[in-house]
Amino acid sequence: MDCSEVVQAVSEELIPPMELKKGMSIFIDILRRADKNDDGKLSFDEFKSYFSDGVLTADELKELFHTIDTHNTDNVDTDELCDYFSQHLGEYEKVLAALEELNMSILKAMDKTKKDYQESTHLEQFVTRFLLKETTNQLHSLQSSLECAMETTAEQTRQEKQGPVKPDILSIQLSGRRSTRRLQRNNSLSPNNPLLSLVNSGVYDEDGLWTVQVNRLQKLIDRLEQKEIRMEPAEEEVLDSKSHILIVQRQLTVLEDELDEFRLALRQYMECACAQTGCLHIAVQRLANESRFILYEFWEHNNVWKNHLQTNYSKTFQRGNVDFLETPETITTMLVPASWWVLNNN
Repeated sequence: MDCSEVVQAVSEELIPPMELKKGMSIFIDILRRADKNDDGKLSFDEFKSYFSDGVLTADELKELFHTIDTHNTDNVDTDELCDYFSQHLGEYEKVLAALEELNMSILKAMDKTKKDYQESTHLEQFVTRFLLKETTNQLHSLQSSLECAMETTAEQTRQEKQGPVKPDILSIQLSGRRSTRRLQRNNSLSPNNPLLSLVNSGVYDEDGLWTVQVNRLQKLIDRLEQKEIRMEPAEEEVLDSKSHILIVQRQLTVLEDELDEFRLALRQYMECACAQTGCLHIAVQRLANESRFILYEFWEHNNVWKNHLQTNYSKTFQRGNVDFLETPETITTMLVPASWWVLNNN
C-alpha cells in the first residue's frame, strides 16, 4: 500500500457517519425491509414491491423512482431516500420524531418492567399491567384512526382518477359535523386525532356528504308518496355473473362489558367501509334486550367484497372482535339481481 492509499484509508476512517435529523431513522428501517437481497440499495423491482400502494401506476412509480435516484445509478440508497422524503415531510417530520422518541421510551419501559416486575408487590404489578393495557389501547385507537385515514385518502385519489362520482350512488355517510362530534366523543386520543385532522382539513368533503343526505331525503319523500321500490325482473331472465349485487349479513353477539368498545370499533369500521368504491349501503340493527347486532352490507359484486376483507380497517375490526364477541360471528351471503337495486320513481 503506497502513501496515497494510506492517506485515503485514514481519511475514510475519520469521516463521521451521516447524522440524520430526528425522525429520519425510519427510512433506514424502510430500506432494510425493502432490500430483499441485502445489498444496501433498492432496485426498481424492490422499490416497486415495497412502495406500490394500489393507487400509483407502474409508470408513476418508475417516475418517482428516477426522481429519488439523483445519482442516476438505477438504484436508490439511504441518502437518496432521506433526501427526497425530508423535503416532503411537512407536519409528519414532528410525527416521525415523536414516534422515534416513543419507540425508545417504550423499549426502556419494557426493559425496566422485565427487571422489576417479579420483585414488585401485587399492587405495583397491578399498576404495571394496567398501564400496559392502557398504552396498548391508546396505540390501538391511534392505529385504527390512521388506517381509516389511509384507506380514505387512497380511495379519494382513486375517485379523482376515475372522475367525479354521482352523489346518488355514493354510500351512506355521516355528515361532516356529526362525524367530527362523534369522533371527538368516542376516540380517546381526540382532539389531536389524525382522523379528525382529515375531517377538518377537507379530506372528508362535508359539502359532498350533505349532498348525499339531501338525495337520501328525496328518496325517502318519494317512498312516503307511495312511490314504491319495484323488484325486477318479474319473469325469468338470463344474467351474466356481473349482473348481481352481494348482500352480506353478519350476526355479532357482543360481551356486555365490551359494548362501548365494540360500538366505537363498529363506527370506525362502517365509516371506512362506506368510503370504499363498490359499497352500496351498510346498515346495523341491535335486537331488543340483547347484545346481538346484525350488520347488513350491500356490495356491487363478490370481488369487491373480497377486496374489502383484505383492507387494514377490515382486518383491524376482525382482530378486535376476538375480544369483543361472546361467540364467533355468523356470516351469510346472498347474490341478488343488480336490477333489483333500482328505486322506481314512476
